[in-house]
Amino acid sequence: MNYLVVGEPDTVKEVMRRTDDFAPSNALTSVVPLAPATLRILSKAKFALPPVLASATGERHRMVRKMVAGFFTPAKVAAVAPRVQELTRHRIAETAVALDAGPVDLSLSLARHVPPVIMAELTAQENPPLDTLKVWSRDSLELFWGWPGPGRQLELALSAAEFYGWLRAEVEASRGRDSLFGVLLAAGLSTAEVCSLGYFLVIAGQETTSQLINTALYRGLGRGTHGWAELADPKRAAEHVRGVLAEESSVHTWRRAALHDTELRGVTLPAGAEILLELSGRHAPDSPPAAYSLAFGYGLHRCLGAKLAELETQLVVQETAAALPHLERTGPEPEWLRLLSFQTPQSVMAARLPQ
Repeated sequence: MNYLVVGEPDTVKEVMRRTDDFAPSNALTSVVPLAPATLRILSKAKFALPPVLASATGERHRMVRKMVAGFFTPAKVAAVAPRVQELTRHRIAETAVALDAGPVDLSLSLARHVPPVIMAELTAQENPPLDTLKVWSRDSLELFWGWPGPGRQLELALSAAEFYGWLRAEVEASRGRDSLFGVLLAAGLSTAEVCSLGYFLVIAGQETTSQLINTALYRGLGRGTHGWAELADPKRAAEHVRGVLAEESSVHTWRRAALHDTELRGVTLPAGAEILLELSGRHAPDSPPAAYSLAFGYGLHRCLGAKLAELETQLVVQETAAALPHLERTGPEPEWLRLLSFQTPQSVMAARLPQ
């Protein structure tokens, strides 16, 4: 697929603001065409992703967005801070014990554990077992934002079908409950629509935040011992996380498509033209402090969990630096997950410095 790549921040905002000209209709479509055998697997599972939130526009989108936003209000997000600290400190205690025996992968011992619990508690929706959730999340990201060949697609489609089957059962079990899915069903959304919203919300609510925590920990440890220990200070931790968001966010691009023949900063675009928006990594060093926020999108499709992801990442970094100030990165440079719209180090190996 040939994309018009848009990186200049003001132009990115313009595209996201001009909803009558540029739509998110391609936001959740697979980067590479899915093979017939792959589609058969998904069809057998009744896999369907009708536009509801991230890929939708119009009044219905606004209605759904308002309902989902009710689960992530500023007050509710602020109120989970002690719970984030509690979960983080528990994981740090286990990590500290493991560090006595040698290097530890913080992506496994720490970063992956907190976001799923917080997401489940805020939405009143159960998660599958953590290991299963992580496999389903990674496989779905690769299926839709990676470049898998036909053979790999079959493996990923089987995983996506399992995920969707679990999700459909969870949606049906939510009828009459005061949970996110229950509220959406009560408002008149179909099971397919709630599954479509839930499919990527379950992923975005925890996987992309875990990825952000990975990068924040990795880059934090790369500051050297003194620089890492400084991140125990809340202000420095917040600045560090916002720097990562501005320069190397876990969600670094997003897509839009031209609804009709139009023009963008002097470039003529035909109807259907695919646009790749660079959300992270294109701000000048002297950009305004709010530059980091573009990592969460802009306008009507700004991420509803932006404040939550930022809070969780800051607190995990802050608490880890405070409890384990004498850490250093160790081992070879990790492999990175590099998908069209997602990136993170696959591991964050750390060891204690000799005292």
